[in-house]
Amino acid sequence: MRTRFAPSPTGPLHLGHAYSALLAHDTARAQGGSFVLRIEDLDQSRARPEWEQLIYDDLAWLGITWDGPVLRQSERTDIYATALRGPLCDHVFACHCNRRDVMAAAAAPQDGEPAFGPDGIIYPGTCAGLPAVAPSDIPTQNMRLRLDRLNPDLRLSFHETCFTDHTPEFSVSEFQRDIGSVVLWRQHYAAYHLACVIDDYAQGITHIIRGADLFESTQIHVLLQHLLGYDTPTYCHHRLITDETGKRLAKRHDAKSIQAFRAQGATPADIRHMVGLPRIST
Repeated sequence: MRTRFAPSPTGPLHLGHAYSALLAHDTARAQGGSFVLRIEDLDQSRARPEWEQLIYDDLAWLGITWDGPVLRQSERTDIYATALRGPLCDHVFACHCNRRDVMAAAAAPQDGEPAFGPDGIIYPGTCAGLPAVAPSDIPTQNMRLRLDRLNPDLRLSFHETCFTDHTPEFSVSEFQRDIGSVVLWRQHYAAYHLACVIDDYAQGITHIIRGADLFESTQIHVLLQHLLGYDTPTYCHHRLITDETGKRLAKRHDAKSIQAFRAQGATPADIRHMVGLPRIST
């Protein structure tokens, strides 16, 4: 078993991050497996060195150790671009739409209310019919996943062990309807879905343990794994840690940080109790 924790250095870790990291770490260690760390700093306009250092400090304080060097996505841009030029070349297209364009097209009166998927409004296909982009030009433009060259009846699946213990299945046609042509490249850097799939493969991840809020996104990752020729890991989409009102903890909502708990005198055992994990005997 090989698990991972993959935070973004865009703010301090909160209890939800602690739960996910501890669960992945404890699960791997209990099975005699390994646990690795990845820093998802694709968007350098939001990533900060001080937040990255705080991730290391918080994890060490929690008693989490990782195997091997830390993988930093900002150092792997060429690897992601190579995948677009190579195995994914026939399954991407250049898109000139910004978020406002997508919203306006999806909300056109003749189309009714816009449909939403795990990435927000489902792309209405505005640029899908434009001429193909030469492989050498791919890293300089926004690129989306192209689905019309796949068999619409192709069915894919993944094994889920936490959120629900079964093997969800979906077809390409269902993917097109419910998710659509997601963004894989944002002109200067890879989008989350592409980088995540490539890096999970590169790090040899066998079990992906993450929040239930990413359950729908897993279909995107499974399809990309199929197109890239990767094996699909086992997934565990765990429960989410919420505040006293039941709202999911998030950096953008100023969730109380692990750093703040540390400053107030909390112990790692206190954090484990707060998120419902057992103490680790020493």
